[in-house]
Amino acid sequence: MSRADGGRGRRHGFWRDNSLTLVFGSAFLVVLAGQALAGHAEFNEALAVDGLQRLSLGEYLMSSDFAVDVSENWQSEFLQFFLYIFGTVWLLQRGSPESKELHKAGPESEREQRMGPHARPESPRWAGRGGWRQALYAHSLGTVMACLFLLSWLAQSIAGVAAYDEQQLRQLEEPVGWGAYLASADFWNRSLQNWQSELLAVAAMAILSVYLRQRGSPESKPVGAAHAATGVEG
Repeated sequence: MSRADGGRGRRHGFWRDNSLTLVFGSAFLVVLAGQALAGHAEFNEALAVDGLQRLSLGEYLMSSDFAVDVSENWQSEFLQFFLYIFGTVWLLQRGSPESKELHKAGPESEREQRMGPHARPESPRWAGRGGWRQALYAHSLGTVMACLFLLSWLAQSIAGVAAYDEQQLRQLEEPVGWGAYLASADFWNRSLQNWQSELLAVAAMAILSVYLRQRGSPESKPVGAAHAATGVEG
């Protein structure tokens, strides 16, 4: 069944109404499959060099090497959104659509956020409640992103130490424990090389969107908007 868009205008189908999530979700699965195939080939090449038996694709997908490669990318992405969500509450960039208007720094009033007595009939139920429910819901997006970051970082550390110890054993060296791996250069190199790229991307988007435009995108200001216009989306 189709539904009205926000109760107004033409009715659209499910695919159009959810195309952003569906397209990017499908692209994620395609790219993940490509990564699995490429990683499998590379891993087997390394095993062949060491004179070891090759793994099947299924065995590789269950291996720590595949898990650490996937999780280290996931945790950096969730870190980016966690920092961006919380940072943009207070941090501003004059002229950027990625920033709030300059006079709105901070958590804003209940009226502006449609909370408590200012909630509307269509508002989420917990937005109109007081106490812990409202407080929890008011920070739910950033909190979930923080939890996903920590969980994926934990997964990276567990898979990473397993992959690292396998490499140590192939080189006839002693494996290390999880605690020692957390202090190792390998763990922090994997983490920091992803973090710096995500932070660079956010900074570049914030400043480039001041002066550059993309017609029709909500991530850009309208083409004719002034460079100094802040918090204006196309």
